[in-house]
Amino acid sequence: MAIRHFLTLLDLSKDELNSVIERAIELKALRAQGIATTPFRDKVLGMIFEKSSTRTRVSFEAGMTQMGGSALFLSPRDTQLGRGEPIEDSARVISRMVDMVMIRTFGHNVLERFAEYSRVPVINALSDSYHPCQLLADIQTYVEHRGSPAGKVVAWVGDGNNMCHSYINAARQCDFELRIACPEGYEPEESIVAAAGDRVRIMRKPAEAVRGADWVATDVWASMGQETEQKERERAFQGFLVDHELMSHANSDAVFMHCLPAHRGEEVSGELLEDETISVVWDEAENRLHAQKALMEFLQENSE
Repeated sequence: MAIRHFLTLLDLSKDELNSVIERAIELKALRAQGIATTPFRDKVLGMIFEKSSTRTRVSFEAGMTQMGGSALFLSPRDTQLGRGEPIEDSARVISRMVDMVMIRTFGHNVLERFAEYSRVPVINALSDSYHPCQLLADIQTYVEHRGSPAGKVVAWVGDGNNMCHSYINAARQCDFELRIACPEGYEPEESIVAAAGDRVRIMRKPAEAVRGADWVATDVWASMGQETEQKERERAFQGFLVDHELMSHANSDAVFMHCLPAHRGEEVSGELLEDETISVVWDEAENRLHAQKALMEFLQENSE
């Protein structure tokens, strides 16, 4: 059996994605009931971090522990990765010692090169191009609160970044309409948009994108590595704040999501973020844990 990797949402078929989401919801319920599920006994997850993280590290490390395994935190500062060892060599060595590898990095090609030479499944825990693990959690959260996203309208307000790219892939996999509101010059990659066909529309006015939407999402305007652009981006994204006024254009039962961390008063108002009648961000954050456990279980079962 070939090794299964998870570098983008498109690495799962639609049926497989639905199965992972269903299993994530089941694992969440089992955890709440105090029922242990330990398929990873004696298994080790290698966690390679070139970008810092809170939710990613805690969710993967806690998830492996809860399922009977263990996790190793590896940073460039503490390994040969930081001293110029080729990615291919690191992949050959690390994958002989662990059972799965999670990588949070900058260039997406790092993940692709590592996966090509790895003997075990490789998971994209974030790259500059995609953040598919976050989308697993987001989809799970919508299903829990509102049911299937198929046929729904989703509005993305903000930068055409890695999260936006993963929302585009989610539109393809989950059969929803995605409207992307972004300033000129901050669009997602053309090739990714083109591949989604009529599932995706680029718009300039947030209110138009949100009108009639069932699900609204945003992210910080300056992602990790773009800190020097903060002031420039603040000017470009004036009018793209998601608040109660903007959400008033959405359907009455629409939900709001943010992958966190949030900059209150910039891309989202503090009042909306804390309004649990609309905002589901805390469930969304928790679901990183359960969705990733389901994903790791799937990759292990389908790579042995």
